[in-house]
Amino acid sequence: MAQQAWPQSEGGVEVAQEVLAETQTAILPLVPYLDASRWVFIAVALGGIAVTIYARLDDWRRGRQ
Repeated sequence: MAQQAWPQSEGGVEVAQEVLAETQTAILPLVPYLDASRWVFIAVALGGIAVTIYARLDDWRRGRQ
C-alpha cells in the first residue's frame, strides 16, 4: 500500500521557515535586553508573592477567611 503525502505539506514547511526567519530577525535586536527583562520578571513575580502573603496574613489577623 502506497503512502499518500499530505496535500500542501511542502508549502507548509516553506511558510514555517519564512515565519521562523521573520521571527528571528525581529527577536535578534532584543537579545541584549533579555537578561534585564528576566530580572524584571523575577522581581515582579516576587512582589506579587509578597503582596499575596501579606493579604493572607492580614485576613487571618482580622479573622476573615
